[in-house]
Amino acid sequence: YDPGQYRLGVDDEIRVMTYEQDQFTSDFRVDSSGKVAFPVAGSLQAEGLTTDEFAAEVTKALQSARMLRDPNISVEVTAYRLVAVLGEVAKPGQYPYQPGMTLLTAVAAGGGFTYRALETRAYVARQENGHTVVGYLKPYDYVKPGDVIKIYERHF
Repeated sequence: YDPGQYRLGVDDEIRVMTYEQDQFTSDFRVDSSGKVAFPVAGSLQAEGLTTDEFAAEVTKALQSARMLRDPNISVEVTAYRLVAVLGEVAKPGQYPYQPGMTLLTAVAAGGGFTYRALETRAYVARQENGHTVVGYLKPYDYVKPGDVIKIYERHF
């Protein structure tokens, strides 16, 4: 998994910036259908796209709506989907994903391992192409936004 190729997903919050056109610069949330309701351009598919690919979609939509002849659009993620960390961590819960996040940094967000934690691997459930995939993560493996991670109790 390459965190540099981040793909947008449901509940990501993004800022669409239009150079020298402040009325088209705004913050949006990717809705449960994977779309962003963009003024004038309508509902645009965002889920599964990189920020550059989504900027190209917005550009195309504004041109075909005849709103801007040559829009200069950029898109940035302002708030990522959450990662759930359960089991043997000090504070189980949901924490914001950060690019480059590993299993260890996700555990750190949850306050660190408990004294009972198995620290060498963890269970993970993630969404891939509309399906739930389960497996294991090692401490330095990357997590993905939306992952549900369970830290096991070690057997003494």
